[in-house]
Amino acid sequence: MRISIDRDVCIGAGQCALTAPKIFTQDDDGFSELLPGHEEDADDPMAKQAARVCPVQAITVE
Repeated sequence: MRISIDRDVCIGAGQCALTAPKIFTQDDDGFSELLPGHEEDADDPMAKQAARVCPVQAITVE
């Protein structure tokens, strides 16, 4: 299972980084990005919660 962020959709609300700070962060422009090595953390319930709270549904947990 993988986590992906559609950077064309992301608006930089930061809800993912607030919800799952061990998985997500924000780049210098304020857009969401995965912390290195966490692409495969889709089993983590906080990753799924971060996807749910994203206001534009830019995060996919597959």
